[in-house]
Amino acid sequence: MANNVIVGIIMGSDSDLPIMEEAVKVFKDFNIGYEVKILSAHRTPDQHAEYSKTAVDRGLKVIIAAAGGAAHLPGVTAAHTTLPVIGVPIKGKSLEGMDSLLSIVQMPPGVPVATVSINGAKNAAILAVEIIALTDLAISKKLKEYKKKIEKDSIAKNENVKL
Repeated sequence: MANNVIVGIIMGSDSDLPIMEEAVKVFKDFNIGYEVKILSAHRTPDQHAEYSKTAVDRGLKVIIAAAGGAAHLPGVTAAHTTLPVIGVPIKGKSLEGMDSLLSIVQMPPGVPVATVSINGAKNAAILAVEIIALTDLAISKKLKEYKKKIEKDSIAKNENVKL
């Protein structure tokens, strides 16, 4: 992890860690400093509010918030900060993550949360990288290289198509 922590990755439970590790891999690849915290909007509301309210002063640029079930964490986070918040709906046991997805995308006007696919931690991280790249030329260059690589990899898959 880079020394300068600029991305917060938060989740309501450590059961979300296996999904959110995909985001961590992206930040390691881009050498972007991150922190991972377990902060529940319900079980640790005071600690979560303090984390969100002080995020800007601590140097964070983006917060990724993972949540399952009622999925309050991303929205409550967005209510306490002016930073971009990216919500990752986590697949649950009963509704396959649709409950989380629908909860996160239905934020009221003035409290936006960018939302990725169910269990889409990797895309959340890439979106965070894109946001950071707006003001960081080194990250912008790495992002362009990454996009070229995935384009090249996708084109190369044509070699394996045999019908």
